[in-house]
Amino acid sequence: MLCLLSAAVGAAREAGMIGRRLWALRRRCCPRSVLLIAVAICLFYQTLVVARSRFKATDSNQPNKSAEADERFVQLLYKYPRRLISVIESLQNETANVARSRQTRAGLAGRALVLTGQHVATATEVQLYQRVLEEHGYSVRVSQFSTLRQDSSQPGDSDWAVLICLRGSEKSCRRRMKAHPLQPHQRVNTIPAMTRAFSDADGLCRFQSDGRLAGLALPIIPSACVQPGAAHNPAKDQQPRLDAPNRPAAGHGFTATVKTYVLVTSVTPLTAFIHPTGLVKTDSAHDSYVTKLQSFFRKLLSADASPQALRNMKEVVGGVLLAAAMTAGASESESRCGLCFQLLTLTLQFNSSLRPEIVQVQDELHFEDLEDPGFEGQIAKELILEDALNFLLPARSDNHNTPSTSSELGAVITQYSGCVRTNSACLLPNEVLLLLQFLWQLKKPGPFELLYPESSPALSHLQRCLDQRFHGAEGSGKGVLLATLLDWVRNQTDVWGAPAGTTPPACGCHICRQAPLKRGAPLERYFSRLRIGDPEGQGGRSSPEVSQNSLTEKERCSDPHLRQVYTDPPLVLTPPFSPWVKEYRAEVPFDVVTVRIRAEPVGRHCQVHLDERRGPRTANYPVGLGNSRISVLVMDESEPEPVVMTIYTLNIFRESRPSLPMFDEYVMCGFVQDCGLVVQPDQPCGLEPLPGSPISGKTQASLGPCSSGDAPGRWVVPCLSCSDNRTCDWREVSWRPDGCYHPLLARPQLQNCMMGRKVLFIGDSTNRGMMYYLMERVNATLDDWDKAHDTVVYHVNEGRTLISYSYYPQFWLEKARRPTFEQALEQLIKRSRPLENSPQTVLVTGGVQWLNTNHLNILHEVLKRENLLNILVVIKSLGMGFHLPVDGIRSLSLRGVQDLYNVNEDILTTAKLYGFEVIDTFRITMGRYKEFLQGKCACHFHEVEKLTFSEEPLHRKMKLFRHSEESRARAGEPPTLQDPWSASNSPYHVKGTINQVYSEVLLSRLCWRSRKNATARSL
Repeated sequence: MLCLLSAAVGAAREAGMIGRRLWALRRRCCPRSVLLIAVAICLFYQTLVVARSRFKATDSNQPNKSAEADERFVQLLYKYPRRLISVIESLQNETANVARSRQTRAGLAGRALVLTGQHVATATEVQLYQRVLEEHGYSVRVSQFSTLRQDSSQPGDSDWAVLICLRGSEKSCRRRMKAHPLQPHQRVNTIPAMTRAFSDADGLCRFQSDGRLAGLALPIIPSACVQPGAAHNPAKDQQPRLDAPNRPAAGHGFTATVKTYVLVTSVTPLTAFIHPTGLVKTDSAHDSYVTKLQSFFRKLLSADASPQALRNMKEVVGGVLLAAAMTAGASESESRCGLCFQLLTLTLQFNSSLRPEIVQVQDELHFEDLEDPGFEGQIAKELILEDALNFLLPARSDNHNTPSTSSELGAVITQYSGCVRTNSACLLPNEVLLLLQFLWQLKKPGPFELLYPESSPALSHLQRCLDQRFHGAEGSGKGVLLATLLDWVRNQTDVWGAPAGTTPPACGCHICRQAPLKRGAPLERYFSRLRIGDPEGQGGRSSPEVSQNSLTEKERCSDPHLRQVYTDPPLVLTPPFSPWVKEYRAEVPFDVVTVRIRAEPVGRHCQVHLDERRGPRTANYPVGLGNSRISVLVMDESEPEPVVMTIYTLNIFRESRPSLPMFDEYVMCGFVQDCGLVVQPDQPCGLEPLPGSPISGKTQASLGPCSSGDAPGRWVVPCLSCSDNRTCDWREVSWRPDGCYHPLLARPQLQNCMMGRKVLFIGDSTNRGMMYYLMERVNATLDDWDKAHDTVVYHVNEGRTLISYSYYPQFWLEKARRPTFEQALEQLIKRSRPLENSPQTVLVTGGVQWLNTNHLNILHEVLKRENLLNILVVIKSLGMGFHLPVDGIRSLSLRGVQDLYNVNEDILTTAKLYGFEVIDTFRITMGRYKEFLQGKCACHFHEVEKLTFSEEPLHRKMKLFRHSEESRARAGEPPTLQDPWSASNSPYHVKGTINQVYSEVLLSRLCWRSRKNATARSL
C-alpha cells in the first residue's frame, strides 16, 4: 500500500507541475472547467498507470505474482470509480453546453453524405438512409460518386458528420479515409480493418494459416477453408480450444444453418453488438426464412438447451471477431475513425450440436438464401439497417446531449484530454470519444444486444491467449488498459439489475479477474445519470409503479404512418415516398403484369392491410392496362373494432402494347396464342404471316357470315415483319374468324332488332360487362352503371327493351347461404316475367371459369319446367383469368390453363347439343391474355369509366374493315379504316377492345334473323 501511495503522490506532484504551467495559459487556451477536467483525467490515469507499472515490475518469470499485481491494479480501478465517473459526467455536460452554444444551424446535427454507387437515387435503401438521417437532424446530400477531397473543396462540405458508402462506392471511400484524416465527430459506415480480415482472397483461411492462432481450434468449419496438401495434425487436438467439447442435443437432432447480423463499432478494442433477427434454414424447410433467433431456438430445442445454443452462438461469433481484430489490427489513419461502424453477416452451421461452427463471414448484410432475396431480403435488410442507424445516431431531440453531434466535438474532446508527457497514459481524444460512445450505446434502447465485451469463460480464455501471443507477457499497454476499462464499464451495467452483493461475471482477459463489487447508492446514482438525454437520471428504466394506462398506450398505433412501401419490380414513385404524402403515381411497361407490394409501418403496434380491412400485408397484384388503384390501410387493432388511421393510395399506370404506325409497306400477321402462355402445345405460337397478305377486297367480299359464335379465328395485325412484334401497329389489331365474318349491325338495325325483346343475363362480372356494352350500343349512351352483385332491371331503347341481370356465383357468401345456380336462375326468371316463349326472350349465361356442362343440364331442366324451351339461349364460354400468381385468390398453373381449354371445348359441344347459341370467349381472350384491365383475377377485359362531355368513348375509335362497293373497287389496296359511330355525350362508357369483340359477336348472334338486311362488315 505504501508503494501505491508513493506512486499516487509522485503522479500528483508531476501533474501539479504541469497544472501550474497550464494555469498560466488557461485564459488564452481554455476555460477553467475544461482545464480542471483535463487535469482530473490525467491525475486519475497517471495514478493507475504508475501503480500498474509498480505492480508489474516484479520478476516476469513469476506469473503468479504478475497475475496478483494485475488483480490489485483492477481493484484500484474499482476502488476509485467515482473519480472516473465524475470526470465523464462533467465531460458529458460540458460537451452538451459547447454543442448548444456553438451550433449555428438550429436543429441540425451536421451534414451527411450518401454515396449511392451502383444504386439509383430512387432505391428504397437510398431513401432509407436519407429519411433516417433527416429524422436524426442531419442535412443530407445524395450523390452517386464522390470523394472526400472533392467534398472538402466545396464550401461547408468538409464539416460533414456522416458518410454512407453504398455498394459501388466503398473503395473510393476507403482510399480517402486512408489518405485524409477523419475528424473525431465524423462517422463512416465501414471499418476497413474488419472488412479486410474477411473479404480478401484468404478470408477465413487466414485464421488457419496464421501461426499466432495455431492451436486455438477456432470453430471454423473445415469446408470453409481447405488448404491444398494439408495433413491432419492430431497434436492440435491437444491444444487449448475456444469452445467446449461439442455435446449433441440429445433427442433434438438439431441441424440448421443460421445467418446472424453483427454491428461492429470498434476494432481496437473490440466492441460489437448482435441483432436478434437472423436468417435460418433447417432440413425441414425448403428455403431460408427470417425469424427471431431466440424464438427459433426455443421452438426447436428444450427450455434448457435453447438459451445454451444462443449463448454458444454468441461466443463463437465473438471469438472469431476477436481473432479478426487481433490479426487485422488498425492502421494509424483508421484508428482516428472512432465513430466508424461495420455491419457483418456471419453464417454458422449447427450439426447435431448446440455449439455451431463458422461457415462464412461477409461484410454488409446478406439475404441471398431467401426464396425472394430481391424483395423479402431487401425489406429485412432495411429493417436491420434502420435499427443500426437509430442505435448509432441520437434522436433529433437528443443531439445536444450526445458525443458526436457537431464538428466542435473534436475541439471539446481535445480540451478534456491530451497527454502532457510522451510516456503518459492519459486518454487521447479518440479514446475519450470511444468511452463516451460505448457508455451511450450500453444505455441506448433498441434491438441490438451487446456481443463483446461480454462475460464468457470461453471468450476470457481466448482473450487471454490472444493477448499473450500478440502482445507478449507485458500486454499491449494502452490497448489492454482501454479494453479493461470498457469491460469494467460493461460489468457496471450488468450489476445494475443484479441482487446486492453479487459478483459480476469474469471478463474476457486474464488481467481482469474481478473482486466482488459493492453496489452502493453513489455508484448507482452516478451510473444512472450516464443515460444520454435522460435529465431525470432514471437511466431509461421504468419504475415498478408504471400505470396500466401507459402500458396500454404503448400497444396502440401512436404513429399511423408508413415507413416505406416496397415493390417488386421497384417502382419509381411520384412524388418520392415520404411518410407524410398519401397519394402516389407510378408507371410500368406493358410486359409488367404483376407487382408485389409490401408496406412497413413506422409504429410497431400499427398494422398494415392492402385494399381492405382484412387484406394481406404483402401481396402480388395484377396490373391491368391503364390505371390500377391500390389502397394501403394503416390500422389500429388494439381495440375490439379495428380502426383505419391512415390510407395511402398507389396509382399504377400500365402502358399499352408498344406500337409502330402502319407504313405503306406492311404484311398482315396473325396469331392464335402468345408464346408466353402456350395453351395448345400442338399449335404454333406468336406471329405468323398470313397467306396472300395484304388480303384483297375480292377475297373478303366472297366470305359469308359465320354460322356460329365459336367459329375458329385468330387475331390479325399489320406489321413490318412478323418475326418482331415490336414492328406492328397494335392499334389496328382485329379478330378475324377463319373463312367467315361476324356481321356488324348499324345502330338503327340493332335498335330495330332489340325492339320488344327481353334479355336476361346471369353470370359474373365478365357477363355483366357484355350487358353494359349492349346497353350502350343500343342507346348510344350509358346513363346508369353499377357493379351489381344482385338482381337489377333496366329499360333501354326508349323503353322498348328490358334487360335484367343476376350475379352468379355469389362467392362472398358462406356456402350454406349461397344460392345455387338453379335458385339464381329461377329468381331471375321470376323477376323478369312475363316472358314470351320465343326468341323474343333471350337468356345469356356464362362467366370466367365457373361454368361447366352440369350447369347446362340444370339450365335445360329449368327452362323445361318454366315452359321456356323456345327462347334464345346464348352460352358465353370460359375466358382467360386467374393465370397470374396473385395472393388471396386461386392461381392456375400452365397445366391448369391447358385443362381449361379442354373443359371449354366440352361446354361448347354440350351447348350445341341443346340447341343453344355459343360465343367462344376463351379463344378470343387466350391470345391476348396480357391485355386485361383492372381486377385481381386478371380476367376483366372491360372497364366502365365515367366520361366528361368532351371525351368520346374508346370503342367509337375502333377501326373496322368496311366491305362496300367502294372497297371492292380497290381490290388491290389495303382495307380502308373508318369510324362507324358518331360521338355523343354519354356519362359512362364501357372500354376494352377485347370485350368489344366478343360483345359484338353476341349482338350478331342475337340478330341473326336480321343479318340478311345488314351491311356486311367484319370485326
